[in-house]
Amino acid sequence: MAMQAADIKALIQEALPDAQVHIEDLAGDGDHYAANVVSEAFRGVSRVKQHQIVYAALRGRMGGELHALALQTSAPA
Repeated sequence: MAMQAADIKALIQEALPDAQVHIEDLAGDGDHYAANVVSEAFRGVSRVKQHQIVYAALRGRMGGELHALALQTSAPA
């Protein structure tokens, strides 16, 4: 079962309320997305930890409902 972009965005914003989240469906199949997430919570945090925070926000849906997610994360400029 595929996830909708709006559901991915909602889960991320629930975990990171200040986040600016942009989701793009890369293949038009609801399984392959790219996400750009900007949050103050990422300031001073390694890129690996930033991605772990986003994956945790998805509550285990990676590899199941959500097949692939290309992530770009950063703190606000």
